[in-house]
Amino acid sequence: MPALPVLAAEPLYLLVDTAVVGRLGALPLASLAVAAVLFAQVTTQLTFLSYGTTARASRFYGAGRRSAAVTEGVQATWLAVAVGLLVIGLGQLFAAPVAGVLAGGGAIADGAVSWLRIALLGAPMVLVTLAGNGWMRGVQDTKRPMYYVLAGNGLSALMCPFLVHGVGDWDGWGLEGSAVANVVAQTVSAALFLRALAVERRRAPASDPVRLRPDATVLRAQVTMGRDLVIRSLGFQACFLSATAVASRFGAESVAAHQIVLQLWVFQSLVLDAVAIAAQALVGSALGAAASAGSQGTAHARAVAARVTWYGLVLGCVFAVVFAALYPVLPGVFTADAGVLATIPAAWWFFTALQPIAGVVFALDGVLLGAGDAAFLRTATLLAALGGFLPLIWLSLVFGWGLAGIWTGLTAFMVLRLAGVGWRTYSGRWAVPGEVRS
Repeated sequence: MPALPVLAAEPLYLLVDTAVVGRLGALPLASLAVAAVLFAQVTTQLTFLSYGTTARASRFYGAGRRSAAVTEGVQATWLAVAVGLLVIGLGQLFAAPVAGVLAGGGAIADGAVSWLRIALLGAPMVLVTLAGNGWMRGVQDTKRPMYYVLAGNGLSALMCPFLVHGVGDWDGWGLEGSAVANVVAQTVSAALFLRALAVERRRAPASDPVRLRPDATVLRAQVTMGRDLVIRSLGFQACFLSATAVASRFGAESVAAHQIVLQLWVFQSLVLDAVAIAAQALVGSALGAAASAGSQGTAHARAVAARVTWYGLVLGCVFAVVFAALYPVLPGVFTADAGVLATIPAAWWFFTALQPIAGVVFALDGVLLGAGDAAFLRTATLLAALGGFLPLIWLSLVFGWGLAGIWTGLTAFMVLRLAGVGWRTYSGRWAVPGEVRS
């Protein structure tokens, strides 16, 4: 349960951001759609800082080596800072050309670049927060991350309307104001996670200290595991970047409608991931303890997988009912533009129908990530992207299918992923015991 608000906080803030910017009109909302997809590459492309760290830290924790688990967090944090600084430099250099390609140039691209140049300054903080969530989930502490993330995003959500629309005689900063609010949230959360590492170091016994210096061996192991997760993320991002690019070609109303439904998709995906986060920590811990517990440890990991599948299905069905019921009112929360509202139904009902499938897929992703089965997840995701999502996205552009074609591609993507992770979990090949996956 504590993992739920952590996962929901960022998409909830993005929904608030979308609603606040949406009041500026279709053009700023379309710019935010393009910029948000680009900035999302920072988090989604580097999820190994969270998921990979959880998988490794939880095995050490299950084996009774808490300091080694926290040391995984320290090394992931060093990696986060280094990569974050690199992202700032490359992002400032390539923001304009990449946004131009994605949005097709013009006013939409100009607005996206203005937002990105500010938001990119928060990249190191975003990655430090990912690393912090990773190691703390690994030691089965989900309460402190909840407080840290909610503190940052709560403050930012309060600031966003004032920075965008102004107050009194001040007209605000418009679209750029939401980017400033983002950076504030990320800085606050990252500072709290860094403080948590300092506290762990002080509390660690002298016989088993938490190592603060960069450790090349641990960093190399994290990067090796991260390689497969990064390639997997590339599959996701090729799909979602293509979807936004194609939606942009159908006009500002289409890409704005796509942005609203996509942010709701991200929101429900991460909420469903609350069960997957628990599965990661529990599966990793069970497999880490299995070296001494024998078959009992792997049996516990399999039991977690069975439970999480059921939970994901139930939650997905609940989401489907809720979003179907809210259709008459929820789109109007994000925009009053008649053209955008008229376009939303083309994506909405695909989004609603996919909820039960998504619930199972995301839950089983958590099981396999907790087991460190990154290589299989990489291959399964790439096959689903190349065989389902990407072909239908670009056929939608050629034949003018609009958002209906784009979301048909997402449906094919999810069904193929369901088949892959379902087979892998049933096979039991993921349940490899030990402190680290061989």
